[in-house]
Amino acid sequence: MNDVQLRRLGRSDLRVSPLCLGGNVFGWTADERTSFRILDAYTAAGGNFVDTADSYSAWVEGHRGGESERVIGRWLASRGRPSDLVIATKVSRHPDFPGLSGPNVKAAAKASLARLGVETIDLYYAHFDDPEAPLAESARAFSELVDEGRVRYVGLSNHGPDRIREWLDVCEREGLHAPVCVQPPYNLMERGVESDLVPLARERGLALLPYFGLARGFLTGKYRPDAAEVDSPRAGKARAYLDDPRGERVLQALDTVAERGGLSQAAAALAWLADRPSVVSVLASARSPEQLADLLPVNRVRLGDEPVSLLTEASDPARSAAL
Repeated sequence: MNDVQLRRLGRSDLRVSPLCLGGNVFGWTADERTSFRILDAYTAAGGNFVDTADSYSAWVEGHRGGESERVIGRWLASRGRPSDLVIATKVSRHPDFPGLSGPNVKAAAKASLARLGVETIDLYYAHFDDPEAPLAESARAFSELVDEGRVRYVGLSNHGPDRIREWLDVCEREGLHAPVCVQPPYNLMERGVESDLVPLARERGLALLPYFGLARGFLTGKYRPDAAEVDSPRAGKARAYLDDPRGERVLQALDTVAERGGLSQAAAALAWLADRPSVVSVLASARSPEQLADLLPVNRVRLGDEPVSLLTEASDPARSAAL
């Protein structure tokens, strides 16, 4: 029986699990067979929200982009689509479909639909801001995809508060389908969005869906001052958090919360994030079913007031600034 409490995504009618499975690793650090096992385990445990992008994983030598979408599409064809599964993908960084011009958005969506093997994309993101494309043109293109039935809802990723506000204002002025969510980097070590984006989200009814919730793996607890090197493409950037005065303090707080709650450090970090204001679901990826197992408790565990306070205080940027 699925006892995961799904959450409403902003002003949409989508209901999603607190843990969103990131698909950036599919076809990259997780081969197709392993990716299928991860997707099987995630959905079997009650997860219903899978996030990818058309550009995953164009940065790998020999890849063209779309690898992740194809893996997900073949998994859907093989398993049959769960009735409540929400699929999100993005446009602007595929080598063949760069930017957010109206014609490009339409062409990229058509290509993503084909790779995924679905008739409609549940949540379609503008992946990165494109200052060269007129924002109103982009907004109209996304809205038209909703009218055409090829997209259910629109999201924005990696857009600053001013640009998000401008996009929303265009939609209100022209009667367009407006974005329902924003996807920013946000975690215990990176809390800058709390000063500007969180208030905007609360004001305009946007759901926040943070990525880099584990600070590139730093918040898994694998990175310590005297620890051996970790085999990960993000290891260098993750270890850099140890240079932050808060780094070791946050790890110590995570150790305490994880031990008391019988959780992994990763689950503790994501559970804290999942209950921040306006946050509906948190993205995290896993290269293996074993890594996924450490994350799955996020769908069911809520931290109490004391653990939340401990993590919030340990990660407070103002506290470090005052030291």
